[in-house]
This record gives sequence, C-alpha cells and structure tokens, in this order.
Amino acid sequence: MVWFKNRKTIIKPLKTILKISDKQSQDYAVHVIKTLSIDKQMQITIEPETRTTQNNKAQWPILNAFAEQLLWPVNGAMTRLTGEEWKHILTAAYRQEMARVAQGLDGGMVLLGHRTREFKKSEWSDWMEFLQSVAADRSIKIPLSKSQAAVYE
Repeated sequence: MVWFKNRKTIIKPLKTILKISDKQSQDYAVHVIKTLSIDKQMQITIEPETRTTQNNKAQWPILNAFAEQLLWPVNGAMTRLTGEEWKHILTAAYRQEMARVAQGLDGGMVLLGHRTREFKKSEWSDWMEFLQSVAADRSIKIPLSKSQAAVYE
C-alpha cells in the first residue's frame, strides 16, 4: 500500500517477518510485540520456516533434467515439457496426486496443484529425495555440484 503525503511517497510495510532461532532472536521478537501500537488491530502468525531461495534453486537442475531427457504424454502425443511443467507433475505425484481438477473457461481441464513455495523446511528434504528417486527410476541424469547437494540438508 502506498500513501502520498506532501508530494512525498511513504510506503507502509505490509508485514514484518521475524525469524526465531535462538534466545536473542526470541527476546527481540518479544520486544517487538511489546512495542506494537495497541490502537489498531494486529495479527501475529507463528509458523515453521518455509524453504529458502537456495532450496528453491536446488530443485531446478533436477526439473530441467526431466525436461531435457524425458518425453511425456500430453493430449495423446509424446511431448517435451518444460521444467515448470515437470514441477507441476512431480509435485502432484509427491502429494500422491491429491490435486483438484477444475473445468477451464473453454471446456478444458485445469489442474489445481500444490506449490513448493508452501513447503516447510522440514518437508523440503523429503521433496528433494522424492525428486532424486523418481529421476533414478526413470534413468534421468542429474547434474549436481557439491554446493547444490548440500542444499538437501
């Protein structure tokens, strides 16, 4: 949300994220909460940390390897898919294909899938193991550096 005041732009932050990993960061979070203004309603959500940008980057060599090495049936024809399209297929399989299907505007079908950005850190290593397992089952060769391999942890 952007507010204009005296021809100067003031940007109001939409939210603040505090990562709590030790006593000092926990104390800081308590301090921030205690100093909040009570004349307007606020909402505080506490949840496990989601995957990092580095985690996200680690999946792309695998997804792109699928895209480069494997054809897949689409509308009755064997087709080369993009890494993003493989991400949709593999995420649905990882979630045991519990995605919902909706009718498209022109009568086609639209898969309402899951998003990896919603994965918590605790789930991320299982996702990466799943990708490697499916790749191995389908003889997909994955180019990984040592630094990429370290991201699975």
